Amino acid sequence: MREEDLVKNLLELIDNIDMYELGLKERVKEEMERYNKFQALMGFKTDSEVKPKKVDMRTFVKYILKEGSMIEKRELLSNMRSKLVLTKEGFTLQK
Repeated sequence: MREEDLVKNLLELIDNIDMYELGLKERVKEEMERYNKFQALMGFKTDSEVKPKKVDMRTFVKYILKEGSMIEKRELLSNMRSKLVLTKEGFTLQK
C-alpha cells in the first residue's frame, strides 16, 4: 500500500474511534489550545462577531495525520491504547 492510502485509511479509522483510545488527550488538548492562541494573536478577536473556528480533538488528530511531521505522526500512533494492525485492506484496531 502507498503512504497516501494508509493515511486515508487511518483518517477513516479516526472517524470511528473513541478519542480516549489515542492515549494523547492531554497532549492534543495542549496543542489545540496553542493553535487557538496563535489564531487569536494573528488578529482574530475572540470578543468580536467574527471568531476563529475552534478546532476539536478529532479534527486536530486528522490534521496531524495529514500534515504533521513524521515525529508527530509516530508519537500519535505509538500512544494508541489498542494495537494497530495492518492488513491487505488497511488498518484495524485490535484490543
